[in-house]
Amino acid sequence: MRISKIGLSVALALGLSMSAQAADVEVLHYWTSGGEAKSVAELKKMLEEKGHGWKDFAVAGGGGESAMTVLKSRVVSGNPPAAAQIKGPSIQEWGEEGVLANIDSVAKAEGWDALLPSVVSDVMKYNGEYVAVPVNVHRVNWMWANPEVFRKAGATVPTTWDEFFVAADKIKAAGMTAVAHGGQPWQDATTFESVVLGVGGAEFYNQAFVKLDPEAIKSPTMIKALNTFRKIKAYTDEGAPGRDWNLATAMVIKGEAGMQFMGDWAKGEFTAAGKKPGADYICAAAPGTSNAYTFNIDSFVMFDLDNKELEEGQNDLASTILSPEFQEVFNLNKGSVPARLNLSMSKFDDCAKLSSVDFVSSSIDKTLVPSMAHGMSTFSAVQGAISDAVTEFYNNDSVTAEAAADKMVNAIAAAQ
Repeated sequence: MRISKIGLSVALALGLSMSAQAADVEVLHYWTSGGEAKSVAELKKMLEEKGHGWKDFAVAGGGGESAMTVLKSRVVSGNPPAAAQIKGPSIQEWGEEGVLANIDSVAKAEGWDALLPSVVSDVMKYNGEYVAVPVNVHRVNWMWANPEVFRKAGATVPTTWDEFFVAADKIKAAGMTAVAHGGQPWQDATTFESVVLGVGGAEFYNQAFVKLDPEAIKSPTMIKALNTFRKIKAYTDEGAPGRDWNLATAMVIKGEAGMQFMGDWAKGEFTAAGKKPGADYICAAAPGTSNAYTFNIDSFVMFDLDNKELEEGQNDLASTILSPEFQEVFNLNKGSVPARLNLSMSKFDDCAKLSSVDFVSSSIDKTLVPSMAHGMSTFSAVQGAISDAVTEFYNNDSVTAEAAADKMVNAIAAAQ
């Protein structure tokens, strides 16, 4: 991601005058799907009510890779947008480039430190000061289950990994697929991190995926997690390799499979199919993780612009994003929960209410951990190194758990 600081300073000197001419607050984002687009429209409306114009800069692509490519070219050319959707450790990378605006004055005036769990606010800061504002919280360590499949198989929804394999055996014996899975690296990593959290707990998870401790990664606990993860493959179907996540969710919706391990964006598929939580489907923490929470958070950073009028607009945008009104409407549309603590959940469904309760309790218990699979716990190069090792292990039975752990350690060292 390194941007030449000399080149950047020259480009900024030449280019900022262009962005200074416009009073509109230009916002780069990759929210282009139905519910997301509705939320963007609401954010635009709220900002305009504060007297600012909105210049929409939407770049399609759910993961944001295309948006980041466009953003880098804009910053290097000296014409950054006023705000951009950036998350996780990438915020720190941009902070190191010296191109982000400091929004600490807004944060202090509104008491953000008291409104956000420290593990969340820390991600939003660079050198101890706010440069980003969180929009939402996605819980990643969900297990989605079809109760009818469980009834037909005479199985019980599992709360531990031992119980999971008992239930999976019964579902398989009844002629159904126990686990709907999409064999793509990011989906492998999503399931794997839930296994690690369930087997090792939050403290171990932090040692392995946040601190990247080689001893933790090579430990018997990680070996057990790897072997547990691989064992899940026997309960998937032959069509799993390459399957998109939403098609795996559809298998659970249709009763073709019993369970799926996926973040709370999967809930949107159930909702779109007219299914009701508790009746048509069950949302439960992945086995062994009911007292912990892996989070994936969308957020916006503000870029340093030499324009006082735009600076006021940036501050009002940041304030609006964390306002109770926007936090509610956005997360109702997105399927996630508010990042802001102590917000009323009366309009949310039972899955979101459970997610919110667990978000708050895990932040108190210090079992709220950043998702490795979704770029919250470490830089993208390290995340990719871990994911590659995990996927190779999952798909190649000749690779032992010990060898996979060693490869993770070596790959992480090479990527740092």
